[in-house]
Amino acid sequence: MYGGKLMFGQHDDGQMNASVPSDDTGLSNDDTYNGSANAPTEQPQSSVNQPAPDTSLGATGDDLLEIKQHALSQLSPLVSHLDQTPEERFHTLMMMIQASDDQNLIKSAYEAATQISDDKQKAQALLDIVNEINYFTHPQNGN
Repeated sequence: MYGGKLMFGQHDDGQMNASVPSDDTGLSNDDTYNGSANAPTEQPQSSVNQPAPDTSLGATGDDLLEIKQHALSQLSPLVSHLDQTPEERFHTLMMMIQASDDQNLIKSAYEAATQISDDKQKAQALLDIVNEINYFTHPQNGN
């Protein structure tokens, strides 16, 4: 990073080590005034005067999980209405099974897997079904 660099189409030799902070403010040599109207102002990077993030605009982790569960429960009866190939339907159902641990969808995923025409993809889908059934039927260790 030594030597000049192009900045707004002009060669700038005045900054030899642009990526290293120049002082305790956290500003690099790039942050000095260069005559541009967009030059940054020097402000310490301290959180003392910064407001706390507004969480009312976003969802918390618990909110997201609740929304996910509602979406999955609403999607379940509608998934048959999706215009999907057997492969896509299988993958959609497997995603739903893994996201919700709803073993009631295993039969639908199995039926979709049996409709896959490509033998290699069908074999992988059937193996995935067996693995999901193993997950539901074998007790989980306390890992």
